[in-house]
Amino acid sequence: MDLKGKHVLLGVSGGIAAYKIASLASALKKQGADVTVLMTKNACEFITPLTFETLTGNKCLIDTFDRNFEFSVEHVSVAQSADVILVAPATANIIAKLAHGIADDMLTTTYLACTCPKLVSPSMNTRMYKNPVTQDNIETLRRYGTQVILPDSGYLACGDTGEGRMPDPSVLQKHIEYALTEKDLAGKKILVTAGPTQEALDPVRFLSNHSSGKMGYRIAERAAMRGAEVTLVSGKTALDTPLFVKKINVTSAEEMAEAVLDNAAEQDIIIKAAAVADYRPKTVADEKIKKKDDDLYIPLERTRDILKTLGENKKPGQFLCGFSMETEHMEENAREKLVKKNLDLIVANNVKTEGAGFAVDTNVVKLISREETVALPLLDKAEVADRLLSHILHKITGTAE
Repeated sequence: MDLKGKHVLLGVSGGIAAYKIASLASALKKQGADVTVLMTKNACEFITPLTFETLTGNKCLIDTFDRNFEFSVEHVSVAQSADVILVAPATANIIAKLAHGIADDMLTTTYLACTCPKLVSPSMNTRMYKNPVTQDNIETLRRYGTQVILPDSGYLACGDTGEGRMPDPSVLQKHIEYALTEKDLAGKKILVTAGPTQEALDPVRFLSNHSSGKMGYRIAERAAMRGAEVTLVSGKTALDTPLFVKKINVTSAEEMAEAVLDNAAEQDIIIKAAAVADYRPKTVADEKIKKKDDDLYIPLERTRDILKTLGENKKPGQFLCGFSMETEHMEENAREKLVKKNLDLIVANNVKTEGAGFAVDTNVVKLISREETVALPLLDKAEVADRLLSHILHKITGTAE
């Protein structure tokens, strides 16, 4: 996500995870954000202000009464220019202060003066985190509109194991991006399918394809970032589940069909990006099929056509989008599929096109409807996802893309 023109405040309190925020500050800066770091005095025991100043190019703010800056009420002027503020790590002490409006240093006074989206990432000992007082303070922050990022579980610096670890900086970055993304899909329910299906041959082997799931996962991620309520039905992939997405794991084409059809009726938009097997073995061997000297023939049967079933049962106002990966006659085959399966839109690409194959991070597609064909250039799959979602929103609402 391009963060150019966005002013991000990072509030760092005195926890061992403070050093991890350096990589977050660097990543945000690389995305074009103007990053200002505010530190408590205890945070300076874990990482130096100079580190943040070097990474962000901005003065690190610590002292509310520092005289070495251009005259202004510093905590107010910084708060006024902020697009988002994240406090991470947020210790039990800083959470208590923020929850009850105690403003006794630069971080807390600035936080209190901010009207932008506020995020807090608790990080502390498990027993401190689970203490009813801390939990009550966290709920107070939520009640006032602060987005609380749940901590991870695992081995903690104090030697305990449990909840209380600050999430990876990349996760914090996603939460910041979510807070800064326009919610033009708010109120929409979107179901996305992704990844390959696996059709069992015996207990050891299966038939599948080369799909990585990257395109479908990017669509689900971007839809959620833009405010949609997203259900992701996914075959087996090596990808992490996108934030803010409900995921249903499946293996076979039949499992995917059941999951999709069980959830289809309540969806406003369905985007079928999964590479679903068209055929499966007629029988599945109970034991491993042993190698023989002669050839092996595997009788196949058709799997259920999920997209066709959806098209035949599409509810009024529901938008149905399919994918068509071809090796020849791409547009002709895709348009035939569009009509035959009663789709509103089909996304077509040719696997032989450079940058559009399996497992890569880019794609080259055409968005084909009954009225028009829109050709997109080589783009990152996240950008393809955004362009596709904007195109669908345009089709539904008639607003500009």
